[in-house]
Amino acid sequence: MSAVLPVEPLTRAAFAPFGDVIEAGGARHFEINNGSTTRFHDLARVDVAAEGGHTLVNIFRARPLAMPLTLAMVEKHPLGSQAFVPLGGAPFLVVVAPPGGTVAPAALRAFLAEGGQGVNYARGVWHHPVIALDRETDFLVIDRGGPGDNLAEFFFAEGERRIVEVNRPAAAAP
Repeated sequence: MSAVLPVEPLTRAAFAPFGDVIEAGGARHFEINNGSTTRFHDLARVDVAAEGGHTLVNIFRARPLAMPLTLAMVEKHPLGSQAFVPLGGAPFLVVVAPPGGTVAPAALRAFLAEGGQGVNYARGVWHHPVIALDRETDFLVIDRGGPGDNLAEFFFAEGERRIVEVNRPAAAAP
């Protein structure tokens, strides 16, 4: 039987071992453009230069996954960070584990990212592929392109899998 993974609120302090929370709240900020714009400054450490990498800016369109979700695998990017910022303010689920050669199921943590939050997974942090919740969601994704193998996957044995569930009311149709 699979164990249930609790879902935590996404905060900078709780997520710090895995990367950065990308959000305006609590960020260093200042006025630019003759006072017409507030800049929320230096929100994430984009790390893509290893082995000749370069920055990619992408849009991923994620469809919601059925809840409860059985976590069968995680992935990591050993050569660079990977940032996800939802476009349109939709919440999403973040599942992570510390860097390393393998993943202990007990080390998994789940966070609920509200619509105004994004995440930047640090290089080598294990994470589940993007999990949209309420509706199909576009994400601005900043990650690494270039030579080298920047993807590793880890599959849990059936008895080691965890179950995660977010009970949220369905989003109203636009």
